[in-house]
Amino acid sequence: MFGAPQPVTASSTPLVPLPRRPLGPSGASGQVRRWYENELGWPTVPGDPLRLPVGMRYDVLDVPAEAGHAALRRLTSGSPVALHGGRMLLLVAAGSAEELPGLLEWLDWGALSLDLVAIGAGGLMEAPSPPVPHGERAVPPARGPHTAAPCEAGAPPAPRERVGSQGAAVWLRPPEPGCEVEASLPTLSALGGGGDAPDLVRLVNTVATQCHRVRLRRACAQPPAVRAQGR
Repeated sequence: MFGAPQPVTASSTPLVPLPRRPLGPSGASGQVRRWYENELGWPTVPGDPLRLPVGMRYDVLDVPAEAGHAALRRLTSGSPVALHGGRMLLLVAAGSAEELPGLLEWLDWGALSLDLVAIGAGGLMEAPSPPVPHGERAVPPARGPHTAAPCEAGAPPAPRERVGSQGAAVWLRPPEPGCEVEASLPTLSALGGGGDAPDLVRLVNTVATQCHRVRLRRACAQPPAVRAQGR
């Protein structure tokens, strides 16, 4: 009455499921990216190594590590600071990079050559490895075999990471998930404001002073012939 049963063909019930979109990066690099995007709410840039766009939530002062250590007292405990080889990266309020030239002039540092670099809107910062909770294994950074290991939260990195010229960036003072980073960053508006934010003017003056001292110390350490050529 109903006729012969029809055969089932491959076209009516496909045996191979349709491809699905990937859920996102996997492995160590994916974990680091998710920590920045999901835990901190910081944007990242596609690619490897992982980089962070500057100028959106913060700017960066890039100084010699020796000069940066002397300026840490000008920061709050929650103000993020990173190390990259022999350099220290101080996170400051967004827009500070544009203010730096005028600020150095106002502080009478404009005529001197200082090893002080400000990274602002349109710039990029290599993403330091996330801090490792005590008792957990570190997430290896997606770089070469000689990359420095990340430090524990709140603990300074090993001495070789402080002064080494190679290796990945690491957090000296890591950002805190769930906290708005802007409230802890040095800002120009803090001058005389009486708020909790660190004062960008005092920070820049301290860093510039230390950069000048580092420059003089390095010049004095050179042989006399090299000093004469640099005059």
